[in-house]
Amino acid sequence: MGPGALPPLVGFLSLLGLLRLRTPLPGGTRGGAGRTGPRAGAAGDSGPGRPPPPWACGAAASAMPLLVEGRRVRLPQSAGDLVRAHPPLEERARLLRGQSVQQVGPQGLLYVQQRELAVTSPKDGSVCILGSDDATTCHIVVLRHTGNGATCLTHCDGTDTKAEVSLIMSSIKSFSDHTQRGRLEVHLVGGFSDDRQLSQKLTHQLLSEFDRQEDDIHLVTLCVTELNDREENENHFPIIYGIAVNVKTAEIYRASFPDRGPEEELRAARVLTGGPMISIYDAKTEQLRIGPYSWMPFPHVDFWLQQDDKQILENLSTSPLAEPPHFVEHIRSTLMFLKKYPSPTNTLFPGNKALLYKKNEDGLWKEISSGGET
Repeated sequence: MGPGALPPLVGFLSLLGLLRLRTPLPGGTRGGAGRTGPRAGAAGDSGPGRPPPPWACGAAASAMPLLVEGRRVRLPQSAGDLVRAHPPLEERARLLRGQSVQQVGPQGLLYVQQRELAVTSPKDGSVCILGSDDATTCHIVVLRHTGNGATCLTHCDGTDTKAEVSLIMSSIKSFSDHTQRGRLEVHLVGGFSDDRQLSQKLTHQLLSEFDRQEDDIHLVTLCVTELNDREENENHFPIIYGIAVNVKTAEIYRASFPDRGPEEELRAARVLTGGPMISIYDAKTEQLRIGPYSWMPFPHVDFWLQQDDKQILENLSTSPLAEPPHFVEHIRSTLMFLKKYPSPTNTLFPGNKALLYKKNEDGLWKEISSGGET
């Protein structure tokens, strides 16, 4: 994010969480095909468990370590140092970076926006691909139980990493029968060597929080921050902006998404007004649940809509030089949505009921009804 030319407004918006925005609002990077890369762990894989370290005691004794190749990860250390200490991690990151970008169509896809989480399993008859993109300083996290294939994908921006990792873990545990064989495997992708070191901070937060969980978690893919960085004319950019995971095959690959529905602008508006991480999909009913959301009328929305592209980039992005070309366009469309719907409860969610979507026979989302009150 640039220094900003409007300090009073920027300060106010920061209180709303706007300046914690890590990525552009939904747009779409484009690219060619290519899907060969690290897998999220095949069903039936298992790994050795580890007892708490001997120095652990009291409440800390229940914490289990983050593991790489069966060895405990030493934290804190940079992502670069971590992969150099574990060559298989470095090789998987190299393979992922070397892929071309697969453009993923809407059939069977559940697209996950910033501060959203979705979890499902190979038994799902509607969704077989989870994906997200437009991550600049954000990280995309995939956690998978190799025994039953339960897979969670989320787009983290550092707003509340501790709470987000807790939500990721609980979502997987709602599927996982821990008496069956298998292990938890985590994949972290995103960020770059940004000037403010926001990516570095988020990498550290995620690694630390996964290391504090009650279960052994095996770090399988680490392609973050300096491992996902390219330099051009002395400016830094991410190499990978988006990934997808095939829930049935466990394949993880670079991806972009022309279709980010349903309700793309509504979901983006929730993020821009400071909404927290939420789970958006019920795998038991195979329904996508949106809302009900509420927000206060967006402050000075007309003023922001009058600003030029440079002001929007500098004040509403943490990495203005690294944003994809559609960033400003989608900020403007989201601001227009917020202007049109200053108070969404009654206009967008009649009766304070959620919007429910389900895949039709063509694999596309179709609204089925409004959900119950919350």
